[in-house]
Amino acid sequence: MTQDVLIGAEPYSHHGTSVEDMIATTWADWTQCAEAALGDLASRCERVAIVGLSMGGSLTAYLAERHDLAGCVFINPLVKVPPAEIVEGLDALLAAGIDRYESIGSDVKKHDVFESSYDATPLAPAKTLFEGVALVNDDLARITCPVLLLSSREDHVVTSDNGDELVEKVRGPIERVWLENSYHVATLDNDQALVESLVLDFLVRVL
Repeated sequence: MTQDVLIGAEPYSHHGTSVEDMIATTWADWTQCAEAALGDLASRCERVAIVGLSMGGSLTAYLAERHDLAGCVFINPLVKVPPAEIVEGLDALLAAGIDRYESIGSDVKKHDVFESSYDATPLAPAKTLFEGVALVNDDLARITCPVLLLSSREDHVVTSDNGDELVEKVRGPIERVWLENSYHVATLDNDQALVESLVLDFLVRVL
């Protein structure tokens, strides 16, 4: 039996290159790319599991709502629209012709460890991300596969109530583990070894 894992952290077009590349892309672009990656794996594998961090968690949820997966892992995922004042502030900046804001990257507690991230946050993609997340949130109950949720106790990018949404709405079996010594980018932080161990154990079980 062949099986595989789609790493959903940032697997979509023009993310991870430059702000200039990213700034013209939308939720539709990212979901199309994620669908293509999943389709490629599904054509070669009998079972597929997905691992998603942060915005990748949004796409993980999107795919899990629409496809029969062996399981999925969410690491500090964004699945809830931010408070209205944040969305309104974003709209005001865009209306004023401001297309980027200070970077939110490298939220890592571990000393001298830095995430490879943009030097600024592109605002138009952030707006379309929030629009996509609203749709994802509406359909969280469609997730029926086993879920592992890893939540940092202190996260300065995505609030932990995003994980609460998954616990409340997902209909499949869900296991939540709190990470006590990491910020948002837990895969590079003090709990890295724990994250790797938990994820691998989960994948062995569901695959």
